[in-house]
Amino acid sequence: MARAIVHTELGSPDVLRLVEVPDPVAGPGEVVVQIEAAGVNPIDVKQRAGIRPLPPITEPRHVGFDGAGTISAVGEGVTGFAVGERVAIGDTRGTYATALAVPVKNITRLLDEVTSAEGAALSIPAGTAYQALRSLGVRKGETLLVHAGSGAVGQAAVQFAALWGATVIATASPERHEQVRALGAIPVAYGEGLADRVREAAPQGVDVALDCAGTDEAIQTSLDLVADRERIATIVRGPDAAEFGIRAFSGGSPTPLTEQELSWRREAVGVAINLIEAGDFQIELGPELPLAEAARAHELIEQHAASGKIILRP
Repeated sequence: MARAIVHTELGSPDVLRLVEVPDPVAGPGEVVVQIEAAGVNPIDVKQRAGIRPLPPITEPRHVGFDGAGTISAVGEGVTGFAVGERVAIGDTRGTYATALAVPVKNITRLLDEVTSAEGAALSIPAGTAYQALRSLGVRKGETLLVHAGSGAVGQAAVQFAALWGATVIATASPERHEQVRALGAIPVAYGEGLADRVREAAPQGVDVALDCAGTDEAIQTSLDLVADRERIATIVRGPDAAEFGIRAFSGGSPTPLTEQELSWRREAVGVAINLIEAGDFQIELGPELPLAEAARAHELIEQHAASGKIILRP
């Protein structure tokens, strides 16, 4: 039997339970992956708590969207992948598990220099950042403001934009400034006077803003500094983005992502894997916990008590 984290009600981290489940079977177009690492994301926490609404729970709900591991079985019609290959998983519910059947479209081959933990930390953070920057049309020579630049999505956005030749200003708490600076951004502190500090750091002006923080301060500062509201986006304040006249990519937005945007999110994983192998992209890894301690992982996110991507190990 495989094991997986599930919950049958919404609530605190204590609703998460480790249970035995039938061993997964690879259906047509699927592979079975023996999970070696599962990435813990804020969306996991929000869905478990009911902050991000989902349809009512009618059967045990599995948790987790990102992971990495080794293929142990290949389903009918699968080409290009074989048993024994290491892959990253994205956009597939249930990665908090020991094994999972995954559609081929949701896996990306891992290169030798990329660890399972790094692979499990890519899909949502790197995919969100890459797609948002592509949608906003960030180009060489422009100046991008990233709110919450020290978070997982923020760090990915900083690195992609810097690699593309943009100047990046990133908000972060002072103790995280060196981390943000090392990734290629100019750090500025949150708090009163933020807009003025950004103006000082970017006297040439700000062309684009990406809100990964969701605070009123982040939204208002973006509105104050970016002339074209079509070039301001949030990944957190989806429900009320339209009230500000800005764009929203997921984050509770009632407007679904386009096929092109979904394609960019999938593309990002392979792009990031290649960059990691080349030494041009970093993943800040945080605590590693056993699968059975998924509730503790959620507590750490809720308490903002860990830096770097939290990884669960089956």
